[in-house]
Amino acid sequence: MSGYRFRPFTRADLPLAAGWLRTPEVMRWWGDPAQQIALLGEDLDEPLMRQWIVEHAGRAFAYLQAYPAKAWPQPHLARLPDAAEVIDAFIGEPAMLARGHGSALLRTMAEQLLAEGAAAVAIDPARDNHRARRACVRAGFIGEQIVETEAGPAVLMVFSPADKTAPGQRPT
Repeated sequence: MSGYRFRPFTRADLPLAAGWLRTPEVMRWWGDPAQQIALLGEDLDEPLMRQWIVEHAGRAFAYLQAYPAKAWPQPHLARLPDAAEVIDAFIGEPAMLARGHGSALLRTMAEQLLAEGAAAVAIDPARDNHRARRACVRAGFIGEQIVETEAGPAVLMVFSPADKTAPGQRPT
């Protein structure tokens, strides 16, 4: 979907992300804002962790990160191919929720990562985060496998472009 810009996340963006991490919807799924902003800051020094601020129509509204699945071994990601990428994202501007932006930015990034050579693109929303799971399905991610993560139960989903959508899944 046109109109989205993924610009690199920098130290100058930490206050913006900190504000977003304090919103009720983001706190519910990402946890303690102070702990999360510290992790985002640390990840700026980690070359394998790529981070972006997502903009639409010139307005910053979301955070997205991508990393190689094998870079930080997690049992629930062990079966992914060696060159698989994992993405995490949140919409920080409440006014941008429930408008299709989540699925659009996830699809755009998944397609970009595949074009860059990723063998697969995965995401693992919390089991009870139904809004995120619906956005992932609309973006083209499939999978219903419940997995245990450090943050609790999640659903491991893998991007499947529209031309490879599994039976019963609606392409977007």
